[in-house]
Amino acid sequence: MNLPRRLLLLDTETTGLDPPADELCEVGAVLFSVPHRAVLQQLSFLLPVSANDAVSVNGIDPQLTQVGQPQQQAQGLFLAMLAVADAVVCHNAAFDRSWLEPWLQRMGVEHPSQWICTCEGISWEGLRPNPLLMTLALAHGIPVWAAHRALTDCIYLAQVLERDPLLEQHLAEGLQPRQRVAADLTYSRREEARAAGFRWVAEAKQWQRRCSAEQIAALPFPVIPLEPYP
Repeated sequence: MNLPRRLLLLDTETTGLDPPADELCEVGAVLFSVPHRAVLQQLSFLLPVSANDAVSVNGIDPQLTQVGQPQQQAQGLFLAMLAVADAVVCHNAAFDRSWLEPWLQRMGVEHPSQWICTCEGISWEGLRPNPLLMTLALAHGIPVWAAHRALTDCIYLAQVLERDPLLEQHLAEGLQPRQRVAADLTYSRREEARAAGFRWVAEAKQWQRRCSAEQIAALPFPVIPLEPYP
């Protein structure tokens, strides 16, 4: 496996949780050199929206997004950063990907081919599966001073990667194919699923997680595949 040498660390802020109904309102990105363990470039920009139902979470006033800014230039730089990156890294890649890919498609831009999720795709030593970004940062000795703006979260992630002694190993793990599975457990054993990083999906009434073949083999309980293995 050829490991990526340049990563685009990405975070998005949105007006809600439903991509068809809600909107992307901020993009943050950091171009990161793996061999140098260092930031090459960083950028964030707002996208104009008329309303933001998530303002209590991300603090982005929709009126702020309407203020004049060099949005087209920033967007062009972002696409240039994306073009030279070997992989996109997010702390919740499934969420960010669901917003970024349709946005790129509308502009006729090719989607990134490799995504790495530092939340569910990497086994961080000493932490439970699927840690919060703040938990991951604190575990690496990084002070947490703000949250829920796109570039801030990218900077936290960059600092984690700078300090990660097993970075190449973790990137290789993050690139492994994954499939969504459900924990095959009785209700009385639900704490085992939670401890293994599974999340309760109410509409399916299941504990679910996306896992690699190695992660599935390491689980202390059986699982039910919910999608074909890539």
